Amino acid sequence: MRLKWQQLFPILIILATFILAFSLYSELPAFMASHWGINGQADGFMPKNKALAIMPAISIILYLLFLILPKTDPYRPSFKQFENHFNNFLVVVFGFLFYLFCLMLYWNLGNQFNMGQALAPAFSIMFYFTGVLTSVARRNWFVGIRTPWTMSSDEVWDKTHQLGGRLYKIAAAVSLLGVVFPDISFYLVIGPILLVTVFIFIYSYVQHTKLTRS
Repeated sequence: MRLKWQQLFPILIILATFILAFSLYSELPAFMASHWGINGQADGFMPKNKALAIMPAISIILYLLFLILPKTDPYRPSFKQFENHFNNFLVVVFGFLFYLFCLMLYWNLGNQFNMGQALAPAFSIMFYFTGVLTSVARRNWFVGIRTPWTMSSDEVWDKTHQLGGRLYKIAAAVSLLGVVFPDISFYLVIGPILLVTVFIFIYSYVQHTKLTRS
């Protein structure tokens, strides 16, 4: 099986996390900050070995899922239509995970900062490319806004995903404001994405109702 460069990129990221963990191991504290509250400050700690292992483990599991699950999709021909966009999204996801891992290491090396503020641009990029992928996704069981109503109709799927793609991009712009307003960065990141998720779920139902009544 020949992998595309976007599919090879996560392997490089996983290797980089191991290299960083080993190279900085002796400089890191025995108990590392591993969770940050809504104020951007550390409020959870765990043993160094466990803290360093979590991100590589998550990355490996996600990578395997992203490789295997699309191949089991009954709508595989539809998935092939936007597979390149999906592969590009893989680069964004694993770039985000690596950035998060680097922030965790940097904090635990004694550098204090507002984690919410630092993560805001990364979430903004994630949300934007989620919007890009959403707008081109065709009906499948793996990627996209999968509600009972989008999965039952190509028309409802397309309308929901076109609007969802635009709304995710708007959420990306709002979340970027977390860089400027660090005290409320958590709400600027989480609030818009929750609103979009709820709205688009309802929207898919409304579109399905209109279709069945016509």
